[in-house]
Amino acid sequence: MSKARAYYVYILVSGQHGTLYIGVTNNLRARLELHRAGRGSRFVQQYKVYRLVHVETFATALEAIAREKQLKNWQRKWKIRLIEENNLDWDDLSHLL
Repeated sequence: MSKARAYYVYILVSGQHGTLYIGVTNNLRARLELHRAGRGSRFVQQYKVYRLVHVETFATALEAIAREKQLKNWQRKWKIRLIEENNLDWDDLSHLL
């Protein structure tokens, strides 16, 4: 029996209330490793956006991509409110992976 694949929308930050980056992937741990090794997004590398502060899980790639696009179109204050709903101190959540 095959394991169901999950898709993730994630938010990385450079620090509390710093630069935000929103991405989508089906392997969050590997994507974070790429970003942190400087082989991910040029934006992430340039602005040192490495702290994982928000993650949402989806059953399909289409759902995850739609949510990523939605979040990218949000106002900055809405994104900050979303982060702080579950991560008030903007802790790095990567240890939970």
